[in-house]
Amino acid sequence: MGKIIIAIDGHSSTGKSTVAKRLAEALDYLYVDTGAMYRAVTLFALENGLIDDSQQNFEGLKSHLDDLDVSFQRNPETGQFQIHLNNENVENRIRTLDVSQQVSKIAAIPEVREKLVEQQQRMGVGKGMVMDGRDIGTVVFPKAELKLFMTASAEKRAQRRYKELVERGEEVTYDEVLKNVQERDHLDSTRETSPLRKAGDAIVFDNSDMGLDEQFERVLCLAQQVMEKGL
Repeated sequence: MGKIIIAIDGHSSTGKSTVAKRLAEALDYLYVDTGAMYRAVTLFALENGLIDDSQQNFEGLKSHLDDLDVSFQRNPETGQFQIHLNNENVENRIRTLDVSQQVSKIAAIPEVREKLVEQQQRMGVGKGMVMDGRDIGTVVFPKAELKLFMTASAEKRAQRRYKELVERGEEVTYDEVLKNVQERDHLDSTRETSPLRKAGDAIVFDNSDMGLDEQFERVLCLAQQVMEKGL
């Protein structure tokens, strides 16, 4: 079968990364979580005092962009590709609510998007890749052979995210998480640079009432059909 690029876009907390990661493993493809890349930049901004709830030093962040090396490296213990910031594994540190509350603002900065989109496009030169994010099928790889757009109700997504955060030991409330999901939807969809929108040729997946196994099987079947056509 010919190798293809699979672009998975959609709202936050729709399980894009989970399905994309599983699909990449099944196809022996590279998996790239672009949301993790923006989270890594956000983590840098938070940990270096460039942003918080009271101030946003975007100009300061822009001046540091050339110093940031965001990459995916395979964890030797799990075999999974994990996000690294300047060669430091930050996979767990980027998943906090603090990062979630700031990432949409960072992702809206044109200079940040330009830097990361350039990296993402280089990763896909050889195809054989599953990439998920907000603008993969519209901006990063508009000619991707398979495009999916995943969505679910804000309440369902907040329930999933809340469960994940609590299991990780974070002290959060469901209402806080729901508010964050709704705010991210608004920011992602209304930003000037690469807003979240469905590509015209993307297949919509509303997984509000769909289990992970069902999602995976359906997406895998679609991918195999497209790959066979490319023979």
